[in-house]
Amino acid sequence: MTRVPRWLLRHRIVIEPYVGDSAYGPVYGPPVDDVPALVSETTKLVRAPDGRQVVSSAQVVLDLDTDVPAGSRITLPTGRTTVPITVSTVNAPGLPVPAHKEVTCE
Repeated sequence: MTRVPRWLLRHRIVIEPYVGDSAYGPVYGPPVDDVPALVSETTKLVRAPDGRQVVSSAQVVLDLDTDVPAGSRITLPTGRTTVPITVSTVNAPGLPVPAHKEVTCE
């Protein structure tokens, strides 16, 4: 399986994994700093897992092994904090497409 080359992941992001809810709102685990990523801050209309159409303002390509639980908080290179709408694994065995994760963010 071909993986996305590390040299393509030019940006660095911070991922705070979602661990649950409390009486005061979402609870996040310790931040994972300096995560290699390729970030595109482009506005796109996407479909959320529940079927709603929502606007994505950033798309992030990550290494296949990067863990991004639904509801996590992501800090982009610009300093903007966002939440994933969808997290997809792209894997095409036998084809010249590198395996990676695609995260569409609010």
